[in-house]
Order: sequence, then structure tokens, then C-alpha cells
Amino acid sequence: MRFSRSSAWRLAFTLLLLFVVPVGVALSRHLSDDARPGDWRSARHDSSGQAPDPQQTPAAVIQVYAARAFGWRGVFGVHTWIATKNSDAERYTRLEVVGWGVQRGIDAVRIHHGEADGYWYGNAPTVIREVRGGAEVDALIDRLHSAARAYPYNHEYRLWPGPNSNTFIAYLGRAVPELHLDLPPTAIGKDYLPAGGLVASAPSGGGFQFSLVGLLGVMIAAEEGVEVNLLGLSLGIDLSPPALKLPGIGRLGMASNDQALAPATADNGRDPAAIEGRREEPPERP
Repeated sequence: MRFSRSSAWRLAFTLLLLFVVPVGVALSRHLSDDARPGDWRSARHDSSGQAPDPQQTPAAVIQVYAARAFGWRGVFGVHTWIATKNSDAERYTRLEVVGWGVQRGIDAVRIHHGEADGYWYGNAPTVIREVRGGAEVDALIDRLHSAARAYPYNHEYRLWPGPNSNTFIAYLGRAVPELHLDLPPTAIGKDYLPAGGLVASAPSGGGFQFSLVGLLGVMIAAEEGVEVNLLGLSLGIDLSPPALKLPGIGRLGMASNDQALAPATADNGRDPAAIEGRREEPPERP
């Protein structure tokens, strides 16, 4: 069948709508959210009560979090980070990239102790991956820390199209493919490949990804499904489990499977009353 010019225009218009309409919906939600933080200086950073209490959890823990970015950036994307706790450790270490201060010579990569599940400038985080276990998870944590120290953009940060915080977490996912890390489509910057590369594995460590400096590309992998990237925005279909991936909105469909090397209990070991009390405290200042 001959592919006419009008068909090509209809296809292009349909694709444009699929990218533009979800972002419009996300913008509408953002503007109507009265609870969104207005001042970064008073936005909360305390625990959201999702991380296992390290004092009561002897197992090694890796958790990957995503939270909406602060301000207008949250319309389009999320900030991601990884929290780790070695076996019998008494506190968590966060691995993340932060852009503030990089132009003044401060490292972009921040490896520091802190709330594993803290609010990100007032926005509640979501656990997108969790692994618990023994020596095998301790070994993964060591590899994550080594990869974080080798990140090639420690002195460079660019909000769009990258390298940014999501570029860093995608880099760690490729370095430790045992995590099977499936970043949300709102993790803008995850498609920015290191060293100006055009082809790499997906952030989950498998499959195939082509990307032109994070602005145009396609990804096919077992964890991520099929994604198309246009100007940093991702549109795709996930088959396991079934879901649509929409720019600005994120994943619509069945929840992503959170496979762990060792079974995780539903109880995170924290006193619910203490958690609720902590949530009612005045927000911490950054």
C-alpha cells in the first residue's frame, strides 16, 4: 500500500498530540495542586516512612526513589536517587547528583548519609526498585559506590537534556545490571548517554538504546518495553506488566514489578505512630 503524504502528516500530528496532551494534563495537575511546595527554603526533607528502619533491619538494602522535581520542573520530570545500607549498618547512604553549586566547583555527585526516603523539596518520593539480601547485595552496593565515584560528569550538570540527576542513576543502572532498574518515563536525562555515545544498553542493563544527546532516540528492552524519546520526553509501551508510558504523567497501567534478591517484608520496621508524628513536624530547611 502506498504511504501518502497526507498519511504521513496524520501520523506526525498523532505523535505530536501523544507528546503534547499528556504534558498539558501534567501542567494542569501542577497548577491545581494547592499542596505543592512554594518556597524551597521551607520545603520539607524529612522521612516519608518508606525505608526500613536500619536499626531493626540487619539485611543489606538498596532502594531507588523518584520524586517530582521542585517548582515548574516537576511538570515535566522527577529527581531520582539511590539509597544503600550495608548489612548491619546503622544508617543509609544516598547516591545522587545535585546541580546546585557545580558552577562554583562543587562536585555534582553527592555520596552522603541522609534520609533514604526523604521528601525532595516537599515532594513525596516513590520507591521504584528495592533489593534486600546478604553478601550478594553488599557486593552490589560496593559496585554502585565504585561506579558513582567513576561517573564521568562529576563536574558538569545541565538540567536539559543532561547530564543531570537522572543521567547519573541511569549510568549506575547500566553499571550494575543486576538491579534491572526501570526508570520512569518522567526521568528526563536518563537517555543522555555518556561520552557522547549513540548506542548503549538501556538503564536496566539490557536491551538496546539509541540516543542522540538525549534529544532523539528509541529504547527496546525487557524491563522498559519500547520507548521513543523526543526532546527529552519519553513515550512508550511496557508489556511486563502492561502499561502506557506518557511524558509528564508517567506510567499508566499495572504497577511495575519490584523483584528482589531476597523477599522483603511488608513491615519496614518503623513505628507507625513515630512516622506520623515525624510527618507533622515543621519542614526542615535545606
